[in-house]
Amino acid sequence: MLQLPNLGHENELKSQGYVLIAGIDEAGRGALAGPVVAGAVILPHLANLPWFELVRDSKELNSRKRESLFDLINKEAVAVGIGIVPPQVIDSINILRATKLAMMQAVEKLSKQPNFLLIDRLSLSQCPIPQRGITRGDKSCLSIACASIIAKVTRDRMMEEFDQIYPGYGFAQHKGYGTGRHISCLRKLGPSPIHRLYFAPVRNIIIGQSPDPSAFVHSELLSLLL
Repeated sequence: MLQLPNLGHENELKSQGYVLIAGIDEAGRGALAGPVVAGAVILPHLANLPWFELVRDSKELNSRKRESLFDLINKEAVAVGIGIVPPQVIDSINILRATKLAMMQAVEKLSKQPNFLLIDRLSLSQCPIPQRGITRGDKSCLSIACASIIAKVTRDRMMEEFDQIYPGYGFAQHKGYGTGRHISCLRKLGPSPIHRLYFAPVRNIIIGQSPDPSAFVHSELLSLLL
């Protein structure tokens, strides 16, 4: 039977005395361009709001449903925090560390300090708050699923803005992920300022570009990173 996000983990922790429990998830970890964004959400204590049953992992929802739930979460959650790490930092410290940094930022931006963290897959060893990493947590844990919606909608909106700033790549459609269209545009135009130069598909295109002026500039950028 299909498992839906529920309050099982939160209720277990509440029975142990924890009250402010934050779910944490990220969006954009596997993209070739744009930031990695993390969301942190503390749901109301002892509440079961009607829209809870509509929540899913953000990847399983269409954009209209995500936007609607994004507004409800921001309105009715105890606290919502968002962390954003840009592609230049991702290139500098690697995507795993950048993802954890975004998650730490999201926790720090919560208006109320949580006393337990539920995290999709990862653990934040540098964070002193008690925590639990949950495999596929965005599919089973309601707080994490809500955090995934916050992160996804925030990042999608950013990529739509980048589409206006750097036209021609189709960022508004593929949101920076490595679709066939994205790779084709990347080969044609070369990397934009928001591409992750260390990611293999981007790096390989930079190395293989013909020696026109723009390719030379991007190759010099890459050489500074290597």
